[in-house]
Amino acid sequence: MLIDTHSHIYTEDFSHDFDDVIQNAYNNNVKKIILPNIDSGTAKHLIDVSNSYPHLCYPLMGLHPTSVDEDYKQELEAVEYWFEKHKFYGVGEIGIDLYWSQALLKQQEDAFRVQIKLAKNRNLPIVIHVRNSFKEIYKIVKEEQDGRLKGIFHCFSGSVEEARKIIDLGFLLGIGGVVTFKNSTLNEVIPNFDLSNMVLETDSPYLAPVPKRGRRNESAYLVYVAQKVAEIYNVPVEKVAEITTLNARSLFGI
Repeated sequence: MLIDTHSHIYTEDFSHDFDDVIQNAYNNNVKKIILPNIDSGTAKHLIDVSNSYPHLCYPLMGLHPTSVDEDYKQELEAVEYWFEKHKFYGVGEIGIDLYWSQALLKQQEDAFRVQIKLAKNRNLPIVIHVRNSFKEIYKIVKEEQDGRLKGIFHCFSGSVEEARKIIDLGFLLGIGGVVTFKNSTLNEVIPNFDLSNMVLETDSPYLAPVPKRGRRNESAYLVYVAQKVAEIYNVPVEKVAEITTLNARSLFGI
């Protein structure tokens, strides 16, 4: 069994064939899918999907850094509102994204800290979006780590040094489709660490793995990620599935 620890299959990209996508995932032994939220505009549909497939889809609630703007405090109030109304398995997708712009760095940092505190108060893991922002993210997480903080550095594609820092903080590496790309260095980075430090993810609909690269990604394609990781470690894919599934179950309490 595989667990996709990061998928946005509740978005409009899947509105015309959602049931097929769910069936494809199940047919490929992806039996649990973690759904991180984006912002107040996606929360209702995220919850509806999770309610429709309660033993397959596990929702997270949070404010994505690219949705942080001048009115971000209202968005954070919406996050708090939903936590009072529904059960969630973590806080995410949260973090800092400096790829598009650095103009709202202060607001992103504040939103990140607020949601970290929310996670600690509720004893929930966080799923961190890191894009051109490892230094800023690491500084905040290190300052906030008091033994209660746990989670995933989503879509990890960094160096050995960054991976070691993440693991030393008590976090897991989220390994997705990037590991299958020809220009990826993950095949050299991740063998320095045990599989117990990793979970698998798709980030659907983005970052489809080879041989599906360039298409809309979906949770069923997690099998290609698992196969590539097994190839890198020179172990059976069943072992990769067993260890990463155990890691995900333990982290999210599922």
